[in-house]
Amino acid sequence: MRIIRTLATAALACAALFAGTAGAAADSASPDAEDGKSGPTRAGTGFRDAAAVPPGRSATANASSGDYLYWVFPLDTGQRATFKAEVELPEQSARHGDSTWRIDVYDGLRRRQPCMYGMQSRVATGDTASVELSCTLRPVRSLTDPWSAHPLPGSYYLRLTAGDAPEKDLGLPIRAKVEAVTKDAGGAHAVDGSLSTPLTPGVSAGDGQNGEDAEDAEDAEDGEESASPDARQAPAAVEPEDGWSSGRWSDRWIWTVAGGVLAALGTLGGYALARGTGRPSRTPRA
Repeated sequence: MRIIRTLATAALACAALFAGTAGAAADSASPDAEDGKSGPTRAGTGFRDAAAVPPGRSATANASSGDYLYWVFPLDTGQRATFKAEVELPEQSARHGDSTWRIDVYDGLRRRQPCMYGMQSRVATGDTASVELSCTLRPVRSLTDPWSAHPLPGSYYLRLTAGDAPEKDLGLPIRAKVEAVTKDAGGAHAVDGSLSTPLTPGVSAGDGQNGEDAEDAEDAEDGEESASPDARQAPAAVEPEDGWSSGRWSDRWIWTVAGGVLAALGTLGGYALARGTGRPSRTPRA
């Protein structure tokens, strides 16, 4: 009975450890979710002047229909982000037809990231006062293969634009609000290894010819005018409140250690039950 009580106490201690770890993780994530402070009140018109949005903040901007609007957010290892955008449309009497609104997300290497789920594009009819868009990315990994386009730690650009709008509606005033809601994906998506440097604007843009070619290609796709190398200026980099993680630690280590402890306790318990209490009193000595 003493061994059984010991095993039960050890199991309860492990359960308390897991509960405390989960509670600490929830407490650390709650400030970002509950922080109602607003972020920047403007938007960039390209990758180079994208408005940097701190973690847990939302951004707003007054713009015109037909503009390309850009914001940049930091995402760290193990986070699954849902980008949300809400557009307040012009008065119904000022519009001349339907318009299609769309958001796209790019990583620090300017690669367009696919959405796992969410309404990435929506048609605004003539009687629609506002449209809401969302895009949930795959969990960010600390390292991936060179040929893979999996999300990596660093800056992520959100682009909002309107397409298929009547020409007479271009230039009408709109108001946009965007945010990135992050959630810890857990150790199930953790991999070994980490990047030497997160893919932030200052690193991914670079001063070399390759970086310039990448920017020129994106500008040509977006319909922007290419600027001279001297005029290129990367946006201010943003990072998580606690800094970038190394990618070496995840809750997978906790479960691995806990599994080892429980396996050892189970082995000791099985051995104690199989061994019994010793020689029965009725058995004569040899």
